[in-house]
Amino acid sequence: MRRQPAAVVSHTPTFAAIDFETADYGRDSACAVAVVRVEGQAIVDRAFYYIRPPRRHFVFSYLHGISWSDVVDAPTFRQVWPALWTKLAGVAFLAAHNARFDRSVLHACCVQASLRAPTHPFQCTVQLARTVWNLYPTKLPDVCRHLRIPLRHHDAGSDAEACARIVIAALETGGSLSVKPAPTSRKPGR
Repeated sequence: MRRQPAAVVSHTPTFAAIDFETADYGRDSACAVAVVRVEGQAIVDRAFYYIRPPRRHFVFSYLHGISWSDVVDAPTFRQVWPALWTKLAGVAFLAAHNARFDRSVLHACCVQASLRAPTHPFQCTVQLARTVWNLYPTKLPDVCRHLRIPLRHHDAGSDAEACARIVIAALETGGSLSVKPAPTSRKPGR
């Protein structure tokens, strides 16, 4: 995989904040996803989807409160993908707190579903909080507390909206975003 240098964004792009909750240690085990779309520094759309993961064993129910009984009749990632893709259409980048995790879940779910993974660059709100406000620690509850953003941590919808609001707050303070491109893969797309 080849990485490209980060692009600096100082205007107000259209972007989407994304957050996944996973059932187990496998990155392909998404059991919920939320997307919050931002245009002109305003939230214009919110979407939440339960996802039936490929395995019924849940390890992280104690964090997010989701269990197999919540998702047994939910669509698979492949079935959710067309609606999710519509929410991501036309965005300049995706924002996530600890973006490496959400990017890897998105990629693994696409691979597991035989779908081409999107190539949107990512803005990590952990790195943004450190750069713009010099915050440490930078766990999502810490950043939200500093910025007075309401949060129900490990609720995908709340986490995604918090990420969107962190990016908006950074832009409002004159901060520049350092958007990291998705790694390029040598494998052919599906």
